[in-house]
Amino acid sequence: MSEFITRSASLGDLETLLEFEQGIIAFERPYDPTLKKDPISYYDLGELIKSNEAQVVVIEFNGRLVASGYAKIRPAKPYLYHETYSYLGFMYTHPDFRGKGLNKKVVKALRDWSISKGITEIRLTVYDENDAAIKAYEKAGFKKHIIEMRIVDLK
Repeated sequence: MSEFITRSASLGDLETLLEFEQGIIAFERPYDPTLKKDPISYYDLGELIKSNEAQVVVIEFNGRLVASGYAKIRPAKPYLYHETYSYLGFMYTHPDFRGKGLNKKVVKALRDWSISKGITEIRLTVYDENDAAIKAYEKAGFKKHIIEMRIVDLK
């Protein structure tokens, strides 16, 4: 019987992870008209995989990568109680596998890694119009905190 396997990413996964990244960018383009035209990249996935300050997690199904995410330790603002926090990004689930709770599994693995590093807070950003992602993150225990606002194309 097949099952989902959660594990740390390796450099051998990079080709598929780069495809995931392009899937994220394509999905997010309608939410952000200020993104440059393709090709663009959000992450240095190879460096994240190699870093001791980051953890890239993937989920496999029948030997195929179907979901991903990363946690990266970042310094907190000097006025906060905690000195560092984990920032989550690269949250992707292949369209054929959405709705199966894989995002929650990725978040749990990244949460466990963060706890093992002594981290007490996890943050992420999501477009305010991306209702499906917001609901998924709320199911995983996240709460809305700050809304970032902007003005673009100032003339």
